[in-house]
Amino acid sequence: MSAPQNPAVVAPRPMEVPGDWRMARRLWPFLVASAVSLIPFTVFGMYLVPIAGAAGGSVAEIGGLRGLGGLAALIVGFSLAPLIDRLARELVAAGGLALLGVSAALGAVGNVFALAAFCLLIGASTSILAPSIGAAAADRFRSPAAAGRAATLVSATTSAMAMLAAPVLAVPGLIWGWRGNLLAASAISLALSAAFFWRGRGRKAPLAAQGHRMSYLATYRALVRIPGALPLLAVAMLRTAAFMGYLAYLAAFYDDKFDLAPGWFALVWSLSGASFFLGNLLAGRYIALDRPWISPEKMLLAGLGLALIGVAAFYFSPTLPLTLLLTALMGVSHATVAACVTTLLVRRSGDLRGSALSVNAAGMSLGTFLGAALGGLGLGVGGYPGTSLTFASITAIAILLALRVRRPAIG
Repeated sequence: MSAPQNPAVVAPRPMEVPGDWRMARRLWPFLVASAVSLIPFTVFGMYLVPIAGAAGGSVAEIGGLRGLGGLAALIVGFSLAPLIDRLARELVAAGGLALLGVSAALGAVGNVFALAAFCLLIGASTSILAPSIGAAAADRFRSPAAAGRAATLVSATTSAMAMLAAPVLAVPGLIWGWRGNLLAASAISLALSAAFFWRGRGRKAPLAAQGHRMSYLATYRALVRIPGALPLLAVAMLRTAAFMGYLAYLAAFYDDKFDLAPGWFALVWSLSGASFFLGNLLAGRYIALDRPWISPEKMLLAGLGLALIGVAAFYFSPTLPLTLLLTALMGVSHATVAACVTTLLVRRSGDLRGSALSVNAAGMSLGTFLGAALGGLGLGVGGYPGTSLTFASITAIAILLALRVRRPAIG
């Protein structure tokens, strides 16, 4: 029985990668779904104080419920990874959007139990939705280069919405409050779910369309055999740990070192988000061109090298302008690594790209919590120098693993 297509083994004929606007016009349903997926948790973060008041708990208690989302994303992402490629992408996305809509409606109830369910279901829904729409976008193009670019466009949209969602939601929030925002997100998610379900009717699953039948465990074995898959997944997890851990203590660092008020820090956060978005967008486009002198594998190492320099210097920066410059460098470098990992996984996974992206998303969820925990340990033991050493060590390990992601031989 034939194995799933692996574009890393059989080199495709070179094909021109369409321009970003042209691709976006073709992929707009997936880009909209990617943007909507961030709204519920953004509302939760923006309105945490009034939400905690409505639930009758402290900010720390209610805010801690967000950890349930990461736990759910980790478990669901790993558990469902082999199933992502067994259904039509649109049907999987429809299920994720439906779950997102239900969770947002539950969050609007506002009591502790509803909010706990909200956080769990948000984590579960995004772990289904993100890999399915990324893989679906990639499937719209035949060449691996264009497929990889399509997936990075989806991730770039996600990073853009992470920066823009709060100001976009602020105006309607003045009219109908946080409950109205959640109910609006629920309605939009359910409408999109119906649209994706309609589009997915009658479509075959990627593996079924190719005539492949693989058992649950065989899917994992096939993923392991993809060239460079294991080090790529490990790099993604470690990169997320270093970056998300750094972000977890960013506000505290700026406050301690430069006495930066929350209002001014919002500009720092916007700088970080804008840098990440531009880095993801531009790096994804550049590596889609697949120039031999700057391949995704080389860009991956370059991004990690810049990230290591950035985090090693950040906590020792003597002036605010230099610190802001290093903040931008951190965003750009980590975004470059993220774009390279997504591109390489999509190109090399072939018909298993949905499963690969699902495992990748689950690993990044694990990395988010590891980064915050290890960063806190470093801060407690050695202050900010200890935090710098922690994140620099994590990034250095990622570099060693990235050295194993070699460009496969053609032929």
